[in-house]
Amino acid sequence: MATATIGNSEFDRDTAVTRRAPGVYDADLSAGWTIIQAVNGGYLLALMGRALGDALPHPDPMSVTAHYLTASVPGPASIRTEVVRTGRTMSTGTATLVQTAEDGTEVERLRVIAAYGDLGALPDDVRTTAKPPAIPPYEHCLGADSAPGDRPAIPGSTAIADRLDLRLDPATAGWAVGAPSGKGDMRAWFGLADGRAPDPLSLLLTVDALPPTAFDLGLSGWVPTVELTTHIRRRPAPGPLRVAIVTRNLSGGFLEEDAEVWDSDDHLVAQSRQLARAPQGDE
Repeated sequence: MATATIGNSEFDRDTAVTRRAPGVYDADLSAGWTIIQAVNGGYLLALMGRALGDALPHPDPMSVTAHYLTASVPGPASIRTEVVRTGRTMSTGTATLVQTAEDGTEVERLRVIAAYGDLGALPDDVRTTAKPPAIPPYEHCLGADSAPGDRPAIPGSTAIADRLDLRLDPATAGWAVGAPSGKGDMRAWFGLADGRAPDPLSLLLTVDALPPTAFDLGLSGWVPTVELTTHIRRRPAPGPLRVAIVTRNLSGGFLEEDAEVWDSDDHLVAQSRQLARAPQGDE
């Protein structure tokens, strides 16, 4: 089977938007990117990023902050964008995503503010103490088709799992067999199942596509995102990505997730911080 390409992939088709009027876009939220019944927050962020990329004069998302107001559901949606400011190297815009409820009322699902620029025009100077996560080779990591010993495979019961090529570091996958580490870590190799190469837009999905770190803390259930801020640092090289996510503090029923995404050339290409509600139950 031919590998999908940027612009011709399931991800691109499912994040497509149609301009209805200046600043107003129609979209169809695909059921293929759901977790339980809710549409994945990273997929929604990429959808909003595509609309803002059309509305703003600069090509690449650099900083995107989203507040998730209500759970989105598969089906028609509208995105309304506003250009806040345009400059020589960066532009800023806002976007809201709304859906129509069964009683005909309009429900706002998501509100975003974003800064766009040209990642290809950034200087090459890098000064960092950050290092790529230590993850075993891809073939030694665990996917939905894997099983440690004679135990069940890592659960892949959500629709989004079929769209992803996700291989978890066994050290952070104990939760899948009832043995979470309690550290709040999640590490994995990441790609899209159809082979589409990563780009700045798909990185908005990547930061929110792994199982939640709450699972590694021994909790189970839905972990709804309250707020997610993503920084895209550079255009990723082709090839699989490595993602590391950690939670250091759970209190008051909320937890944070700090994510780093590294490309095949060992470049840090995206970072994010998310505030989420902790699951109500545990196991």
